[in-house]
Amino acid sequence: MSDDKKPRFEITGRKVLIIAVSSFGVILAANLTLAFNAVSTFPGLEVDNSFVASQNFNQELAEQLALGWDVNATHRDGELVLSITDSDGFPVQVAHLDAVLGAATHVRDDQVPEFQFRDGAYRAPVDIGTGNWNIRMHAVAADGTEFRQRVVLHLR
Repeated sequence: MSDDKKPRFEITGRKVLIIAVSSFGVILAANLTLAFNAVSTFPGLEVDNSFVASQNFNQELAEQLALGWDVNATHRDGELVLSITDSDGFPVQVAHLDAVLGAATHVRDDQVPEFQFRDGAYRAPVDIGTGNWNIRMHAVAADGTEFRQRVVLHLR
């Protein structure tokens, strides 16, 4: 076969432009998709004003640590169990407890469990599936000390 009969691949300015525009188009589409998903699943702010929240942070942390509480969460047979124990391992019954149970990545499945103190722990019926769950709890001790903690619950 002679050289005249071979198909020749020729790179032209038009082909380079198409390759460049296509490459940047794919990158732009991927970035826009990821940005949209990140913003649409963002659960929101933890505090309204971080500067104001930071002013008392060290004092509130010291008061909370002085309580010596340990918090653990489990879920079995449709019941969420939140165990709060003191430094000696004894159950703690708080003056007030608020909690929000939600997925770690979005707020669409958030729910507010109605806890009852029973058998040394706080128990609430909840219907949740497998995955990473967070319990954002706020408790008030008998002496008025506020206790805030995010408790992670992994269900398989």
